[in-house]
Amino acid sequence: MKFLRDTLDKAKHNFEKGGKYHKFYYVFEALDTFHFSPNTVTPATGAQIRDAVDLKRLMMTVVIAMIPCLAFGVWNVGYQHFLALGQSASAGDIITVGLIQVLPIVLVAYVAGGLVEAVFAIFRKHPINEGFLVTGMLIPLVMPPDIPLWQVAVASIFAVVIAKEAFGGTGMNILNVALTARAFLYFAYPLNISGEVWTYLPSGAKTVAGYSGATPLAVAAQASTEGESVVQAFNSFGAGWADNLYSFSNMFFGFMPGCIGETSTLMCLIGAFILITTGVGSWKIIAGVFLGAWGMGAFLNLIAVNEFMAMPAHYHLVIGGLAFGAVFMATDPVTATQTEAGKWVYGLLIGLLTVLIRVFNPAYPEGIMLAILFMNVMAPLIDYVVVSANKKRRLSRATV
Repeated sequence: MKFLRDTLDKAKHNFEKGGKYHKFYYVFEALDTFHFSPNTVTPATGAQIRDAVDLKRLMMTVVIAMIPCLAFGVWNVGYQHFLALGQSASAGDIITVGLIQVLPIVLVAYVAGGLVEAVFAIFRKHPINEGFLVTGMLIPLVMPPDIPLWQVAVASIFAVVIAKEAFGGTGMNILNVALTARAFLYFAYPLNISGEVWTYLPSGAKTVAGYSGATPLAVAAQASTEGESVVQAFNSFGAGWADNLYSFSNMFFGFMPGCIGETSTLMCLIGAFILITTGVGSWKIIAGVFLGAWGMGAFLNLIAVNEFMAMPAHYHLVIGGLAFGAVFMATDPVTATQTEAGKWVYGLLIGLLTVLIRVFNPAYPEGIMLAILFMNVMAPLIDYVVVSANKKRRLSRATV
């Protein structure tokens, strides 16, 4: 590290005012502060307030919390690939296939979005924000394993420009940037991000007899249409080539087709533990999403007009991307509510809307994406109502 420090110090004068590359100062500054603490930290004496967490470290904490989902996603992509082909494979083969599919998506998302961030920083003459450290990891984790790389690049650029920089950059966006990228692909290129695209199958690959790439949400919607019990459809799915693929425990652990980082509820809960214990994520929002989804599922069980509504409520918690969305998307500190009571309302409504969209709108079976984006827009209104109610309550108690 001393070599890198010396190299950066020697090159620094070229990027400072009057230097040959002064237009690129903020690119140099981002590289420097990413590796080393800036020399503008709180002095050793005379400081009244101390905190080891700045924006860059906070973002790194979120990235670390996502590593279990990324690592499991790499393994699961390879595992589902060999399962679909009906071939046995060693752990090394499974991980190799997963890495070959997942790492390019991660690199493309970081490079495409990072270049846009750097361009905006140069023209607007401000430091490169650290927000894309998280967004660059979130985007690959909500993508199918065989999504075309050019679509990942286009979606990353679209999301950074439209959902973030158009509103003023980090901390100013209304919508979650990563979900905006996914929504863009969902409506612009639906064939590559819906249907049976959740297992990596190279062109010309021959799948095992009886194979189907339908996700649990698709199986539930189909069973409801045919008047079959959703749980029975889950239990019978994959018979002969992947028995118990959609059993409750299998779906909780995440051994099923899906987005790279979304399939494992267990890995999401590990990430939630890291975010909550470090004070980065709101446990009220996470708990609210799960309670809202379970509560709406239980309410629909009482009505049970169709088989999807009759599906036991706890199944909603382990299918689709609900757990990933609750932990890493809904808790975005920029687009979520800020008041403590508002966090409960915000989380509960996301969970409630997710189940409603799943059950009543089969055109968009993964409801968590639309639910979070809608509640992003409503978050300021929720905070306004909470603050106004608090002011009214305090004024009513005031005496003159």
